[in-house]
Amino acid sequence: MEDKGIPKEQIYQLLRKYKEKDLTHRSGRILGSMCTCPHPVGIKAYYMFLESNLGDPGLFPGTKALENEVIAMLGEILGKRDVYGHIITGGTEANLMAMRAARNLSKVKHPEIIVPKSAHFSFKKAADMLCLNLKMADLDEEYRMDISSVEDLISNKTVAIVGVAGTTELGKIDPIEELSRICLEKDIYFHVDAAFGGYSIPFLKEAGYKLPEFDFSLPGVSSMTIDPHKMGLAPIPTGGILFRECKYLEAIAVETPYLTEDLQSTVVGTRTGAATAATWALLKHLGREGYREIAKKCMEITSILAEGVQKAGFELITQPELNIVAFRSSKIPVEEIARRLKEKGWAVSLASYPRAIRIIVMPHLKLEHVEAFIEDLNRI
Repeated sequence: MEDKGIPKEQIYQLLRKYKEKDLTHRSGRILGSMCTCPHPVGIKAYYMFLESNLGDPGLFPGTKALENEVIAMLGEILGKRDVYGHIITGGTEANLMAMRAARNLSKVKHPEIIVPKSAHFSFKKAADMLCLNLKMADLDEEYRMDISSVEDLISNKTVAIVGVAGTTELGKIDPIEELSRICLEKDIYFHVDAAFGGYSIPFLKEAGYKLPEFDFSLPGVSSMTIDPHKMGLAPIPTGGILFRECKYLEAIAVETPYLTEDLQSTVVGTRTGAATAATWALLKHLGREGYREIAKKCMEITSILAEGVQKAGFELITQPELNIVAFRSSKIPVEEIARRLKEKGWAVSLASYPRAIRIIVMPHLKLEHVEAFIEDLNRI
């Protein structure tokens, strides 16, 4: 660090050089990310609340009021308006909080959690950090959590079961209704990771898509993860954790004697209110109609992409349930396909189970981008 500071215009010029090295969502070349271009309304709201800290909410009562409204609105989207929770950094923190609540409420020594093999890697972090024994349930032929495998894994040490509504690799929806029934019968904490699907499944159902129940309308669901910085178009980092009952938040609360509130339940302490403001602004600005149109458009483009992939001679892993297309070739290794696509400027990701090219059709991906991608696939 220099002793004498650099003029701000020179700073901005240097930053632009670093920025030029980054890919942008707007280019349409990022095909493997669940994040997207943040909406301008969300950006403006985020900027307005940069100074706010929800880790010390008594200093920022307006921002805290926004968070309360956001949690109620997200709860309404997910089947129950009177829920409890916070706007946090993302799905990882939300999943950590849910698993911590399940563990703390149980009296079990050497607790176990059951997740599908398709679960997000954040549950491996949670198991490691919280000293949980991670049990992984098999998937069925449609790559959804296999119920019989779950039942085989349940023991007197099981403190939580996790289902996913919009798996990270394939966008599949686990049999949440059946899992809810099992957890209710056996008095097991049930968490639904809807980080990806939470902002699209409800709106697609409103638009006429036949998708299963997955939310708090099912009585066995204890908590849910939903990420506004994915299909919600909020700036990064913005995540959400919702609990059916306040007792779950209380189970993970710690004393904070020198702050304006006595207890704190989130993993991080200092917590930006900007993410909450952005989420509030977008929920109010776009409304159900706006999010319904976004979800529908993504699914329309997903169908076009899936059809183009097949016409180009590639094999779909599964018919898309949400806006994710995964494919492979019987002639070219997946890694080789990814390498060739990268040479042509496409940033794809690889699914691990099964090994495949994975494309997430986020709102920044337009029809012209998909058409250009399919042209390159045909050349490959």
